[in-house]
Amino acid sequence: MRALLNAVDELAPEMLQFAKELIDIPTVNPPGEGYRECAERIADRLCKFDFDVRLLPTEGHRDHSPASPRYNVIATRNGANPRPALHFNGHIDVVPPGAGWTRDPFSAVIENGRLYGRGSSDMKCGLAAAIYSAEALRRAGIPLRGSLQLSATVDEETGGFAGVAHLAEAGLLTSRTIDYVIIPEPFGPSRICIGHRGLYWFRIVSHGKTAHGSMPHLGISAIENMAVLLEEIRQTVMPEIAARVSVMPVAPLESRCGTLNINSIQGGEPDFGLQSPCVADRCEVVYERRWVPEESLEEVRSQIIGALDRVARSKPGSKFELEDYGNTVYPASTRRDAELVSTLEQSIYETLGRRAELVASPGTYDHKHFARIGNIVQCVAYGPGELEQAHQADEWCGVEAMVQSARVMALTALHLVGNIDIY
Repeated sequence: MRALLNAVDELAPEMLQFAKELIDIPTVNPPGEGYRECAERIADRLCKFDFDVRLLPTEGHRDHSPASPRYNVIATRNGANPRPALHFNGHIDVVPPGAGWTRDPFSAVIENGRLYGRGSSDMKCGLAAAIYSAEALRRAGIPLRGSLQLSATVDEETGGFAGVAHLAEAGLLTSRTIDYVIIPEPFGPSRICIGHRGLYWFRIVSHGKTAHGSMPHLGISAIENMAVLLEEIRQTVMPEIAARVSVMPVAPLESRCGTLNINSIQGGEPDFGLQSPCVADRCEVVYERRWVPEESLEEVRSQIIGALDRVARSKPGSKFELEDYGNTVYPASTRRDAELVSTLEQSIYETLGRRAELVASPGTYDHKHFARIGNIVQCVAYGPGELEQAHQADEWCGVEAMVQSARVMALTALHLVGNIDIY
């Protein structure tokens, strides 16, 4: 074990440099920039690390185009047997940098023990740590009794449909060839994320009647009616949601119940500068509803339908339409007593000298596709970085956290697929 941990430490400078190289490639999604360059950089590194590597364009997928081609990487290093198989997966896409940066988001730099740049925490440092944890076994001369696999995939930030979902549907990421999955999302070196809440996107459309703005009594304002509905949801639905606290260990604590967020609202005339005097005949709102395992999708939808019905009855002339919008995700969870979880707990204790904390994610990640399409029951998120740093300006990942996580992942790989008897 000491030789393995020493190998991680010796590889640390190279690992940090590789993470910086990945961050410097602006793989911004949407629309999906720089994917091929980043995928090729990863594929080249994995080839040097003695993996059999496949660079896979998602030709035929609706999101793959000449302007924004999608490329995924799958790499395998077989030992004495193909099973058991431990798979590390990380996404290469990052969200747009947004405003508020005090440094170049795509010129990674280390300052005061932190690696700054868009995608550092979410999750290029985690992906680099996983790659180098696998390499540490080879550098330490540890034979494998099973196999190690790595994938670098696209579009997780927009649902993962051209990434993990696409590969799982193609039979490349399923329980037929994989036993355990670790996704190095940013939860920190001593936390194991065993699952995530569900997600229901929906759109509400308020239909009104147009009229001259000087005679609003002749029309029906879709915006005014929507305002009444929004207040009804705030007053009645949101307290119901907040009262249903989950036993799932969602972090932070404020997310241990369901949540409801307004993503956008649009109504009336488009803003082209000058406006004509018209009563708004249409207004629409897009919501995201996060839900916990103690709730059902039918309950989640019925709460909204109830609010629509109450306002429609109390306010004459109001008319609403509810539409499913985007992707619906069911909660996902791995059993706390699963071998993967207990092995990670052991590795964290052996490496850091403290007990692991089991948490669940407030948002979703590619666990959903591994579980529901790939039918892989042992999947967790474990990696460096701070969850609260995701999508923030001046995003960073701690250098020491990155090294610690690489040690833990290397030790976990040793326990799960390494030939400890020979070693």
